Amino acid sequence: MPTENPSYLLKEQYRDASNLSARAQLHARFSTSRVGWFRWLFDRFELPPDARVLELGCGPAWLWWENRDRIAPSWDVTLTDFSPGMLDAARENLSGLQWPIRFQCVDAQTIPFPDASQDAVFAHFMLYHVPDRQRALAEIARVLKPTGCLYAATNGEHNLLELDELVASVAPELSSGAVFVHGQEFTLENGPYQLLGHFSDVRACWYDDALLVTEVEPLLAYVLSGLVGARLSEEQLARLRRTVAARIAEQGSLRIRKSIGVFEARLPKR
Repeated sequence: MPTENPSYLLKEQYRDASNLSARAQLHARFSTSRVGWFRWLFDRFELPPDARVLELGCGPAWLWWENRDRIAPSWDVTLTDFSPGMLDAARENLSGLQWPIRFQCVDAQTIPFPDASQDAVFAHFMLYHVPDRQRALAEIARVLKPTGCLYAATNGEHNLLELDELVASVAPELSSGAVFVHGQEFTLENGPYQLLGHFSDVRACWYDDALLVTEVEPLLAYVLSGLVGARLSEEQLARLRRTVAARIAEQGSLRIRKSIGVFEARLPKR
């Protein structure tokens, strides 16, 4: 299969948790927020005591691991991902929990759950990957109970803009924003218009954060974990290393703005 095929590239990017982990390390080490992302995100959830929760694109299940002290044993939780490698990582990370969580390989465009069966569906940083997003949103609306809620975290249009500009300065021939494995298909700015096709009450909550990077190599590891990193030449990578080192030496740190948040979307009242 041609390596430029988008579907192939996506599967390779998320074959396991290694690329995602490289990116997460940068945020974990250099974030300026006093409240960690996963704790902040969990604070947004409003779930009944006996909630049935379905997560699409759970990845390594860091959300649940970081909030393991807040999970109600009475919840019925199913974590899904399109990548078997991600599910393996999720199982391993949550293997010490005292209550059962189910794991299942699922395509968000064809969710194998009954109508009106879920109190909440989580779809964090994954809807921009779905080829037929409206079909996936219709499926999410179908499996939600009338009182249920979709929680969908995503990026804003200018998330990590300074990092994109740094890469573009050494590799202008590469497409803008290509540090990431997604484009502008589903952002905090354009997401509401897409969600309103299936939900009537859509709210966005933004997370206040930035990166203050004081080391070169973690930033390079982030870049190399994305699709553009594999396309940088040795000379371009060396230039990027020198540029980042010079900025940090001159300013003490490299400030990179973040733009992320979560949508809360509810079904139309019947």
